[in-house]
Amino acid sequence: MVLLAIRTVNGKNGAVTGFEGIGELVLTFFPPSKIEPRVSLPRLYLRQPNKNDWREWAELRAISRDFLVEWEPRWPDDALTRAAFRRRLARYAEDWARDQGYSFLIYRRSDDALVGGITIANVRRGVAQCCTIGYWIGRPYARNGYMTEAVHGACSFGFDQLSLHRVEAACLPRNYPSQGVLRKVGFREEGLAKKYLKIDGRWQDHVLFALLREEFYPSFADELKHF
Repeated sequence: MVLLAIRTVNGKNGAVTGFEGIGELVLTFFPPSKIEPRVSLPRLYLRQPNKNDWREWAELRAISRDFLVEWEPRWPDDALTRAAFRRRLARYAEDWARDQGYSFLIYRRSDDALVGGITIANVRRGVAQCCTIGYWIGRPYARNGYMTEAVHGACSFGFDQLSLHRVEAACLPRNYPSQGVLRKVGFREEGLAKKYLKIDGRWQDHVLFALLREEFYPSFADELKHF
């Protein structure tokens, strides 16, 4: 059983970055039957990828390759091809349909430029009600605070739309910018996992982070005290 907070911001319900209070609490045993596939943020929006995104996605990944490969699983030879992108879309659609993962591309609202991607993966239901979050940003858009905003929006989606209790993330110990993003959003460092993920062809240690719903929405923690 999961407590789902319905937030009221400026008189409207929804997943937004600001928070002014909880309108009501409802009990739910299952994920919501209708999930909004777009998350609107002050400077960005997150939406599901589609086949028409391939060229812009491939171009951004190509010019950012040296910037990204150190932090990602090893890229296959056909990583940026249209066929590989279509396989990604098929996997994303299957994960979405099975409530196992939710992948988004990140766009800048001012000019609809693609700036990166973010994924809610490994959704676990039952007594866990948690997920793992991963993300990447194109080199031209780094150091602008975009990823902090996007991670905040993805966490709102996870807690509001998916009724999750906990969001987890993992970073390489030397990836200080990514750790900084997580800390700004409110994630706590929980420890070090030895040889946790195979990144750039090698099993590597990762620093583990987590964020609970009541940490993301402090007022929600106050409501829980009444139960």
